[in-house]
Amino acid sequence: MNNQFLPSQFERELLDNILPYWIKTAPDYENGGFFGAVYSDGRINNDIPRTAVTCTRILWTFSHAYLHYPEKEYLQVAIMARDYLDSAFWDKDYQGLFWSIDKRGNPVSDHKQYYAQAFGIYSYSEFFRATHDPVSLNRAIHLYHLVEEHAHDPQFGGYIEGSARNFTPLVDMRLSPKDMNCNKSMNTLLHLIEAYTNLFRVWNDPSLRNSLQNLLLDFIEYIIDPQSGHFKLFLDKEWHSLSDLVSCGHEIEGSWLLDEAASVLGDHGLIEKIQSVSLNLAERVLSSGMDPHGGIIQEGTTSKINQTGKEWWPQAEAVIGFYNAYQLSGKSRFLHASQTCWNFIQDKFIDEVHGGWFKRLTPDGTVDQTSPKLGPWESSYHESRMCFEMIKRSSE
Repeated sequence: MNNQFLPSQFERELLDNILPYWIKTAPDYENGGFFGAVYSDGRINNDIPRTAVTCTRILWTFSHAYLHYPEKEYLQVAIMARDYLDSAFWDKDYQGLFWSIDKRGNPVSDHKQYYAQAFGIYSYSEFFRATHDPVSLNRAIHLYHLVEEHAHDPQFGGYIEGSARNFTPLVDMRLSPKDMNCNKSMNTLLHLIEAYTNLFRVWNDPSLRNSLQNLLLDFIEYIIDPQSGHFKLFLDKEWHSLSDLVSCGHEIEGSWLLDEAASVLGDHGLIEKIQSVSLNLAERVLSSGMDPHGGIIQEGTTSKINQTGKEWWPQAEAVIGFYNAYQLSGKSRFLHASQTCWNFIQDKFIDEVHGGWFKRLTPDGTVDQTSPKLGPWESSYHESRMCFEMIKRSSE
């Protein structure tokens, strides 16, 4: 099977649609930072709290864009996001990033979710890669030390979900209302791997290397269920699974993020182990997490994957994840799956009228107009990263 991907198709989508949409739509020049929510028709709801997750993902997007395409407008948005993190989200009393703020910059949820700290590490590191700004590198390193000091479990390994503002215990550590209140989660640990990998690119520190290696080993030993092959999503302190829920999107995203982390570390023994894990994850999503039209099914249980609505981010991650599996294995079925997912995105998710991508499809395949394009979780990072990755990978 011929590789039909061309770098130009992803570059066109990135430079002509995704980045211009976010430059035009996201910034709130009156209050600073970025709007709370923007809907498909352009409506703005600025009463919705702004999250550190959205701001850090915009910072990563435009830092990475400037790294590869040194245009002034990309740098301007990156600086805007960096400054907003520093001024509004950074806790000057206790350090770290607040979870959410209002449009005037007042904390709404002031607890320290380690998922958000991870994205701070990820994005500050990327801004340093793009600009060589030492203050941003120091911010990323400082956040790393905060996570290691307050989130790492010295007894059983891994990292807890969250702490109160002053890093004392937090009763409700849920990442979102739909998540379980658990001690550890796959989602937070996966994005700590992502964050530590990016920091390691610019800060080759022995303690960071050790932390990242241990996180990868934790995934192999505790997160991947040896019976089902799926990720365990919610776990207690001692790594016992608390749910049989399955996230196909996180599994295909994890398949390439884990491989990337091992490759950046350069540990050949670990690379071999992780590549086997990556291929097994991609195989499992291909066999049970993808519908005949090419869409990645949102969620299910270990006994049944339910074909419910579809969100934009698993589709974007599947293009990369399946292509990564093709690169590792040479098996054409992974290339075909990647191409099918990309076709599905072009057919269903790209907004040809207003720009950007729709965020959610209902179970009948129509666009969910109630879901914002920009919101507490909705940002530019998944779709832009897919384009960046595929430009690079299809050029190799």
